[in-house]
Amino acid sequence: MSACVPTHATDPDSNRTEPDHQPQSPPEGPRRRFRIAADDLSASIAVFLIALPLSLGIALATDAPLQAGLVAAAVGGLVAGRLGGSPLQVSGPAAGLTVVTADLIHQYGWRTTCAITVLAGLTQLSLGHLRVARSALAVSPAIVHGMLAGIGVTIAVAQLHIVLGGTPQSSVVANVGALPAQLANLHPGALSLSALTLAVLLAWPRIPGRVGRAVRRIPAALIAVAAATAVAALTGLHLARVDLPSWSSHALPQLPDGPVLGIAAAVLTITLVGSVESLLSAVAVDKLATARGEPRVPRSDLDRELRGQGAANVVSGALGGLPVTGVAVRSAANVHTGAISRNSTMLHGVWVVAAALLLIPVLELIPLASLAALVMAVGVQMVSLHHIRTVTRHREVLVYAVTTLGVVLLGVLEGVALGIAVAVGVALHRLTRTRITHEDKEGVHHVHVRGQLTFLAVPRLSRALHQVPQGAAVVVELDGSFMDHAAYESLQDWQHAHHARGGSVEITGRAGTRIAEPASTSAAGCRCRPWTPWRNHQCEAPATPAAGTPQEEAAEGPRGHQLARGISAFQRNTAHLVRGELARLAREGQQPSQLFLTCADSRLVTSMITSSGPGDLFVVRNVGNLVPLPGEESGDDSVAAAIEYAVDVLNVRSITICGHSGCGAMQALLTTDQNGAQTPLKRWLRHGRPSLDRATDRNRPWARLAGREPADAIEQLCLTNVIQQLEHLRAHDAVARALSEGALELHGMYFHVGEAQAYLLTEEAPDSGVFDQVAGTAVAADPTGTVLHDTRA
Repeated sequence: MSACVPTHATDPDSNRTEPDHQPQSPPEGPRRRFRIAADDLSASIAVFLIALPLSLGIALATDAPLQAGLVAAAVGGLVAGRLGGSPLQVSGPAAGLTVVTADLIHQYGWRTTCAITVLAGLTQLSLGHLRVARSALAVSPAIVHGMLAGIGVTIAVAQLHIVLGGTPQSSVVANVGALPAQLANLHPGALSLSALTLAVLLAWPRIPGRVGRAVRRIPAALIAVAAATAVAALTGLHLARVDLPSWSSHALPQLPDGPVLGIAAAVLTITLVGSVESLLSAVAVDKLATARGEPRVPRSDLDRELRGQGAANVVSGALGGLPVTGVAVRSAANVHTGAISRNSTMLHGVWVVAAALLLIPVLELIPLASLAALVMAVGVQMVSLHHIRTVTRHREVLVYAVTTLGVVLLGVLEGVALGIAVAVGVALHRLTRTRITHEDKEGVHHVHVRGQLTFLAVPRLSRALHQVPQGAAVVVELDGSFMDHAAYESLQDWQHAHHARGGSVEITGRAGTRIAEPASTSAAGCRCRPWTPWRNHQCEAPATPAAGTPQEEAAEGPRGHQLARGISAFQRNTAHLVRGELARLAREGQQPSQLFLTCADSRLVTSMITSSGPGDLFVVRNVGNLVPLPGEESGDDSVAAAIEYAVDVLNVRSITICGHSGCGAMQALLTTDQNGAQTPLKRWLRHGRPSLDRATDRNRPWARLAGREPADAIEQLCLTNVIQQLEHLRAHDAVARALSEGALELHGMYFHVGEAQAYLLTEEAPDSGVFDQVAGTAVAADPTGTVLHDTRA
């Protein structure tokens, strides 16, 4: 943690009080002087080094004046950074608007394009004041990813001509058609510098070892362009280079000159693409900040962010800059490098201004071929294989493909419109395509419903159900994920009527999973639902049979074979649901995100309290959730080995130590005489002695649980043990090394068994530790309300 922490100046216009800095009384005296945190300063430099070459490259790709990219980057940092609603989002010229801007420049000229940018900004301001920002998130991700993929293909094909030493054409089709002639007339110098740029871009993040970890702090894009520039200067290659004319001749906007409908369509296109990209990027930044566990950054205000983007576009267009939007790559870099407020974004804009005024001679040494290779790589990366796999898994590959081809062949607005139309058609098709079949199997009638069960399918459902004879046994299999009210009422009415006529009805979901069960249990035994193992199988028997009766033997039999019963229930009810995921994990190997070290207590179900599944957690359990200090294991290296394996081999991002209420190990530690005979349990519990000493130290305040003191000494020791074991954890070499590199976070957690309530360790009390309650609704609304790691050390 930096020693220089910003005050509420982090978000001056926000009237929200951050949870960790609530004033107890109105401030007195002069206001505190504005300060910039060291974290923000270092993050701003990292973002600036990424933004500078990309801004020039995007300006080159749009055929705009190269200075326009610097103007947009500076305005995005200063204006959108100051007025926007996402404190850590970095705005500027983005690849997502490259194709749109290039078309507008080709059609209307640069100065009219600047005026269109101003109008688009005014439109964004209006939409922000109408509070419609969240409606943009209703656009299908398949459409958004398809749009970005189409833009990426267009960028890559166009920049390929510059990489080869030529000039791009006005469309993708023309660029593809001109490639054979371009390949026949290669420019060796441009091709070699482009190849060098791409090689550095690919190799820089893959440098192994300690040297690689050190040099990766410098952005690969900056190193690639710098290397190509140095080679061009040393070898004296005659190539086209960056040409930044005098600022006195910088072109400013003029009144739009063109057909009204065409200008309106252009304004709408920039507004739509820029707004959607900015808002989706803001949501992604929220997720990154939450995963980092940063409590001082509020969640994005999307309407304010839209207004901030609009103001930035008005200023950028008025100053002769490119359209501005939130940029995911720069925003992610801002979060990962430790930014804690909007000061980082604004400072990056200051550095861009300084570079545009003071570094012109240096910037003019950059070969255009190197910038083209950089932007081409960005375009290729926009066609994400991960997104393709995701939309394929969700059966939306048709929407993705149509949107991508539409953007490539027709344009961004036309491609998005086609994607929306196909998405609506796919949704309607899924909603109406319901197959209902009826068959008789050995006297049991099976009615199988495949697809969504809506009012449109009610007539066919009724016909199938009325083919079932009165008094027959029926199994209704619902193989879908949605049933509306009309279909539900129709099915329930028929079920009640069939029961009244002496029939039986069993309604199941996918793969035979039972949805409805009889309300009562039979005398032969109980029918345990999937969650009843967590209830210790406490099924109620109709009566207590006498000892030695067959009923008693039948009741005891299942208890004696509880393991076999549990395995059988898993194979019957659960295996088919997880088989695909487990098969993937078997192929790819485990890649857990965190090590979860907790007590061996049977009441602590780690997967349940963390909502995790196969492959998510690397779990280590022992008596008392203890972490022996290095050198004190006395031959038992199991915990240290698990920590080393998790950090160095599995590369987990976080480690959680979880204690719990009523811990038997802590009770034994508190009450057992340590001077007696040394049993295995006593020898193990000696690793908890520092926790006991800490808990009984009268010079230390007691740990607090959601604002209250612990109920008793046992609870105090359980809480203190979590804090103490975190200190033991930091003493392990693998953990200390990962913490120093910023690759690992440590979390403290306490689970109150009787309340079924989880608490997370915060940093409010530097000497003892405060555990804050985690509520289901509160975390969803504001995940920055608690701190997941202890930063007291």
